[in-house]
Amino acid sequence: MSRSPHPPHGADELCPAGEHLYERALREGLLSAQDAEAAPCLLDHGLVHPVVTDPNRLEPVAPALALHGLLRSTAQAVAEQRHREGRLIEVFEPLMRLGEHSDTAPSEIEFFRGLPLINQAITTAMDEATTELLCVQPHVSHYTPRYSQTSLRRDQDFLDRGGRIRTLYQHTGRHRSIIAARYELLRGDTQARTLDEITDRLIIADRSVAFLPANPERTVAMKVRIPALVTYLATTFDRLWRLATPMYPEAVQQPTLNGVTPRQRAIAALLVEGHTDAVVAERLGMNIRTARIHIAKLAATLGSDSRAQLGYLIARSGILDQEGALT
Repeated sequence: MSRSPHPPHGADELCPAGEHLYERALREGLLSAQDAEAAPCLLDHGLVHPVVTDPNRLEPVAPALALHGLLRSTAQAVAEQRHREGRLIEVFEPLMRLGEHSDTAPSEIEFFRGLPLINQAITTAMDEATTELLCVQPHVSHYTPRYSQTSLRRDQDFLDRGGRIRTLYQHTGRHRSIIAARYELLRGDTQARTLDEITDRLIIADRSVAFLPANPERTVAMKVRIPALVTYLATTFDRLWRLATPMYPEAVQQPTLNGVTPRQRAIAALLVEGHTDAVVAERLGMNIRTARIHIAKLAATLGSDSRAQLGYLIARSGILDQEGALT
């Protein structure tokens, strides 16, 4: 009796035959090559490998090692896709510039590659703006002194013409010296607020034109003039603004509840969701060492001896419910 063909599938899901044989291999320690023919995906995805002394027998790869290998393959695929996106932008960027010189109306979406071109495009848009600038500014630590001076002059010129600037940062930026120095130098109607988490960088001028990153490295910017999309982005900003904590010109401090600080509550919420230390640090705009210090302090406050117990104690403590009651 012929065996039905094995259905092709990715590494993100095991077929029933593959799952059964992998479980059997883990229990028994070995699997015959003949039995494995029913699920060639086991070899394809690195879940089993031939025994060195007997190629006709297969031994299972430990699940943790197999998962690590599959995740690494996924990361490589993502990197290749991002590289392909960058190449597509490089191919179409000169073609889009050719379109800009035609007699048609200005493009509703434009791309700018490199910090000098991005800065020039933002400066041009701000020179044309007259009333309001909305900004989301993550990754403050990445700013260079030259970039800071350029944006400072640009913002001050806008304020001098009677415009107002509202900026969102992460809570971790409340005590950054580069931000404090910026607001000591600016004169005019400028306000800043902070949140635990914010979107990627965003600039909206007069609610008519928006700038946002077009690649993960933020070396390509997209300028958008589509009214519906700009309105959507501005509305999103307004809602985040209402949820944010004032930082400038008058700072408001979030309360500490039962010995747990606001930053520790934000970390607790991410830990309950199952995120790693690295993900927690990235999402809250801090380095991983700082994140681990806060996690250790949170564990000490709640009396936790292990990471697994910490999640249970966070849920039982009610600190996340208390945070929700304040908003």
